Amino acid sequence: MTDQTEPETGAPQDTDDTEYERRLVAAWRGADRTLSRGLREPTMAELLATLADSPYDLDEQADVYGDGVVRALERRVADLLGTEDAAFFPSGTMAQQIALRCWAGRTGNPVVALHPMSHPERWEGDALSTVSGLRVAHPTTEPRQPSAAEIASLPEPFGTLMLELPLRDAGYLLPTWEELEELVDAAREREAVVHFDGARLWESTVHFGRPLREIAALADSVYVSFYKSLGGLGGACLAGPAGFVEETRVWRHRYGGRVFRQFPAALSALAGLERELPLLPSYVAQARLVAEALRVGFAEAPGIAWSRINPEVPHTHQFQVWLPFEAPHLTEAGLRTAEETGRVLFRQWSETPVPGVSMTELTITTPGLSWTTEDVTSALTDFTARL
Repeated sequence: MTDQTEPETGAPQDTDDTEYERRLVAAWRGADRTLSRGLREPTMAELLATLADSPYDLDEQADVYGDGVVRALERRVADLLGTEDAAFFPSGTMAQQIALRCWAGRTGNPVVALHPMSHPERWEGDALSTVSGLRVAHPTTEPRQPSAAEIASLPEPFGTLMLELPLRDAGYLLPTWEELEELVDAAREREAVVHFDGARLWESTVHFGRPLREIAALADSVYVSFYKSLGGLGGACLAGPAGFVEETRVWRHRYGGRVFRQFPAALSALAGLERELPLLPSYVAQARLVAEALRVGFAEAPGIAWSRINPEVPHTHQFQVWLPFEAPHLTEAGLRTAEETGRVLFRQWSETPVPGVSMTELTITTPGLSWTTEDVTSALTDFTARL
């Protein structure tokens, strides 16, 4: 499982994108060694087969408009996060739009303080303003989490502080536990509520050194995803006080999110909570091993002027790698490495705002747990030889 959740780039411009993507997927599926399995790799039959041993009685009646297995999932999430209730949504985008809209109504302030690299700003088509009539304020434009001082000195009042934990586009960055507490306190001093975009909160416990319940207790509401880190088919939950969650259910219906049957997504989410959630700490530890091996390997590799592992010590089981080459060239080198050696180290690369510099994201899951430092070094040697 990996986490290429936004549009991918990197195919050479003179190659048909569809054919090239098929070649990429074929190479990834056929590889003997990989750090994770990509979202584009499994077939429908393979995904359906994983539902057969879900931790739920499949002889129970199927859900209708959110009862049955969907309600069981909601109760499970509320229990894990220590909240009064949780509501299932077909997408995280819908969940967060509704959460922020409801908080604006309750606080009487339509301004949401958030980072410009956060998901609502980057990947939701300006829905906060277009659909919900909300405005945003940016505590900082730096590629990092905001500071408490920046929250305290934001020049206009805001009703909600939204924190993306981790901040994916900045490198899956998290604040320290102390910094997070200070951020929340600064928002409270401004009489604002706090919402956590916790799409990847599940794997943040290692960095914070705190259980999920203690992390979630800092916020007024929390959104979590089921496919980004847990391998689910899709869907999300909003968790928080019972009255707030019930209000979000009303808006979920208005937004078209009251779906007739949702048991495939709910079953896969329950399976992810059962199978993947306990493994996430081991993924984080392995990501740190891989990152260090890459840092040392790039420093010793001929022809590599410089490289960047961001963050140098990963906060979660995902991190960025930056290299001074064009993205199509790097993607092709990774593809040839997979086809010719049966090992997948890097997948697709993306251009960055810096000309001639590209970035890719690495995710470590079960297939990557067996990699040693020597395995990473060897695969990196194969990759750089093809640049």
